[in-house]
Amino acid sequence: MKSNEVLIFDVGYISSEPVEVLQKRHTVNAHKGLSDIAFTSTDDSRLFASDMCGVIHLWDRRASDFPCLELTTNSRTTLNSIQLNEENQIIFGAGKLGVIYMWDLRGGRTSAAFQSHKEVYHPPLASIKLASMLEKIEPLKAQADIISKEIHSVDLDPSCPYQLAFHLDDGWSGVLDIHNFQVTHIHCPPPAWLNGSNSSADVSYVRKPSWLPTYSIYAVGSSSDNGIHLLDFYPDSSSPCHVEYSEDMQSLSGVKNQCKQNMFVPLSEGVTACATHPLNGTIIAGTKQSSLLVISQRHKSCQGDHCQSKEEGPL
Repeated sequence: MKSNEVLIFDVGYISSEPVEVLQKRHTVNAHKGLSDIAFTSTDDSRLFASDMCGVIHLWDRRASDFPCLELTTNSRTTLNSIQLNEENQIIFGAGKLGVIYMWDLRGGRTSAAFQSHKEVYHPPLASIKLASMLEKIEPLKAQADIISKEIHSVDLDPSCPYQLAFHLDDGWSGVLDIHNFQVTHIHCPPPAWLNGSNSSADVSYVRKPSWLPTYSIYAVGSSSDNGIHLLDFYPDSSSPCHVEYSEDMQSLSGVKNQCKQNMFVPLSEGVTACATHPLNGTIIAGTKQSSLLVISQRHKSCQGDHCQSKEEGPL
């Protein structure tokens, strides 16, 4: 975030020197840094990076060290997170203004020059103010003062690709269904001040959660405690985070859902970022003290649902 360069390292070599350096174009905001990076899943020659001025830069590494395309929001505020869908056709971005932006890379007005190597600027195809979506959830609106909040992260569910998870600066997490642009899941932990935590000391941290590879479980560092939440965002109303979840209805249906629950895993340090192994679900948690903690996942059948056991260890 303090540099306008993307440094690419080859982990096959033991070297502190990058094998390639990509740069932003020299503009009036060239001194502003970069905030997130995404590769296309099928072609590592194309790389996206968001910046602190509301722009996503696209490099074609075969053509130039400078971007061939710039996707704009016209907001000039930081985009904290970007996410490509699994077909590499849509890219999402979100940040300080509490808005989720979407660009279509297949064609139309947002991507006419995607295959070219000319410097081109494009506005988003759509933008969604998340607070407006949350206001449509009547039980939530009745209990909380819903205002626009900074979005720390957006992330597509690998086991249900139409679920776009979001995480807010106050610790709230949820799911936006990108088919109908409705919020389907929400988790609102107690505010940090209720636990005696000094949340103002954490302003500089942007939390980065991660999906587990299966079961639609979302791992996110707590905004007020030392540990991570494992949130059940299963894509139907049996999820305890679903906006239409009802304990009474689950009891009347006779379905055993005792394994569908949110869990909190206490750790020795406060967590700012989570990454998960794509096969076995092991979680690597980065902390405020610059440590890496390992939380292993052991999955077993539990009446068709999921159960986890956790272990913590330093890396």
